[in-house]
Amino acid sequence: MEIESEKTLYTFIIFSENTSGVLNEITSVFARRQVNIESLNTSASSVKGLHRYTITCNGDKFTVQKISKQIEKKIGVVSSKFYLSSDIFIQEVALFKISTDKLLEHHEISKAVRQHSGNIVEVNPTYAILYKVGMTSEIISLYKNLTQYDCVLQYVRSGAIAITQTTRELLNENLTERKKRYEENKKKASKSKVISEHE
Repeated sequence: MEIESEKTLYTFIIFSENTSGVLNEITSVFARRQVNIESLNTSASSVKGLHRYTITCNGDKFTVQKISKQIEKKIGVVSSKFYLSSDIFIQEVALFKISTDKLLEHHEISKAVRQHSGNIVEVNPTYAILYKVGMTSEIISLYKNLTQYDCVLQYVRSGAIAITQTTRELLNENLTERKKRYEENKKKASKSKVISEHE
């Protein structure tokens, strides 16, 4: 089987039960495959009791498929899917703390913020806070622009969050299939118990 050597950015959307240790189990799969995680975001999902992980990494399709299958085998994991950037809608949030003195000194800073669709949300005598929502590349572009003026005091990104572009809700399908398998196994176990009692 031919293995692709070219690295591509993939985004994993993983759902798991909200139990301790699951995140460590998931990230260990990437470590064992020597795949570096570019960003990781975790939060509660729309389904009560389930958490959602959005993980981005660079890799080849063969390796990414292996990682996804291994993650799905972990106890507590409900679903693990991976996507190309063209298959999902992905965004990040970034916060910048910049020097007020530099902001007043260089009018180009405000212009750069507007050009990158950023917003200044607070200004005080010491610093200003601005935020930017967008693609990772857009946020990095704004950061590089601001660093030209030596004005950045703090900078943080949220990590990618993503939703699929398909009209199907794969999580619901997975939960339905999981429930079906559970009911089938329950019936088999009940049937086996009845047979053993009559032997």
